[in-house]
Amino acid sequence: MSLLVVGSVALDSVKTPMGIAEEALGGSATYFSLAAKQFAPEVNIVAVVGEDFPKKYLDMLTSKGINLDGLTVKEGQTFRWVGEYDETYSDPETHDTQLNVFQEFDPMLPDTYCKSSFVFLGNIDPTLQQKVVEQCHKPLLVAADTMNFWIEGKLDHLKKLLKNINVLLINALEVRLLSGKRGLLEGGKAILDMGPEVLVIKRGEHGALMLSEDGVFTSPAYPTEKVIDPTGAGDSFAGGFMGYLASRGAVDFEEYKRAVIAGTIIASFNVEGFSVEKLANIDKKEILGRMKRFREITSFTVPQL
Repeated sequence: MSLLVVGSVALDSVKTPMGIAEEALGGSATYFSLAAKQFAPEVNIVAVVGEDFPKKYLDMLTSKGINLDGLTVKEGQTFRWVGEYDETYSDPETHDTQLNVFQEFDPMLPDTYCKSSFVFLGNIDPTLQQKVVEQCHKPLLVAADTMNFWIEGKLDHLKKLLKNINVLLINALEVRLLSGKRGLLEGGKAILDMGPEVLVIKRGEHGALMLSEDGVFTSPAYPTEKVIDPTGAGDSFAGGFMGYLASRGAVDFEEYKRAVIAGTIIASFNVEGFSVEKLANIDKKEILGRMKRFREITSFTVPQL
């Protein structure tokens, strides 16, 4: 089934303890789409770039089978982000952010995109996310991401959006800020009361926690020996999660659990290289092999006590 993502396509300059990447391909929609395409048969992007955006990146995305009919090229410069990670690889220090053409981003869906079965709203203004929802024709599932900036600055608009989506994917700090609760389970239940049917809490190196009326599911992160660049890990998790669901065409609790694992595995590849160099070069054999290994290291038998 078709999968639509609305978000950013950017040029990132990133420094980590493992090296530096200059003007590398980035953006939430970029990471998401490359991750999702590992599973989903059709991935459609809605985003905006400037006239300076390198053609080689457009060609690469197209070569991976990602539909760029909704990618607008506008006069001006492409969104840029400059950041640095320390030895802990925790939240990066932002040195510079230039929104450029992304500052005036006004997502308008091509007619063919409006019928997408699965829709992911990347981390943008909740009023724009709502605008996208209103352009879609009865999708099977709508999921969204958000961040502290929108929670603090546009809470009323965000709460309106939450009543119109099925799944919310955010991190632990955002859960606490949005819910006003300290505990993740308590906070998660409060967020479910706001509208979403499913909440997926991204916890970085600590894995993911999913809550719904059908139950709770938790997954550790896949043990990666060498982290190169964690930029886009959350977006690639979301892409793997949504791409898997789109490939199955089902949204029951068991499929949601498998989607969490799919997202976890894809994110583990993402951190092993700068930019999208790993996402753009993995194949299904590698993914399946890592899934099988993950099952081996996370399963156990309950002893008799």
